[in-house]
Amino acid sequence: MAAMTSPTPKDSEKRLGVPSRNPLPLSASQEAQVRDLFYARVRKQCAEEIKAFAACALGRTFSVSFACRAEHRAMNGCMKLHATQEEHDAAREEWFALRLERQRQREHKAKVAAAQEEFVREWWGLPEDVRLSRQKDLDKLNREERVGGMPAKDRPIPGGPSTR
Repeated sequence: MAAMTSPTPKDSEKRLGVPSRNPLPLSASQEAQVRDLFYARVRKQCAEEIKAFAACALGRTFSVSFACRAEHRAMNGCMKLHATQEEHDAAREEWFALRLERQRQREHKAKVAAAQEEFVREWWGLPEDVRLSRQKDLDKLNREERVGGMPAKDRPIPGGPSTR
């Protein structure tokens, strides 16, 4: 039993932004992003086997399954070897680590869009209410990324209106 102790604080600090070993549930699009990272990591580790199979399959159609059987088995074996739960957890940790970068990219896109809209509004002499129509979209982009579902009704949203 002594060997099964909980991780030390140093171990939890090493982990890159995942709140726990079983992290919060993500939305479907966020899970798809994690899955894309996972597949990219596995493909990167098996790049040589994939290249060998692709080279064998080049110019073949029906005969690929017969002529490239050894390369196909080597590629699948490599991918099965590296497509583990630990690799999926590492991809999830990488996704959580990249959250701040994605937030900065969204903010930059919002600033560029606002500047372009301001230019078009001034250029064409549009009324002020046209610019205010995008204010809700800009406010939505400035909010933090949601992880773990919807916030509670009585919990104030950071940066949102006060509940007084």
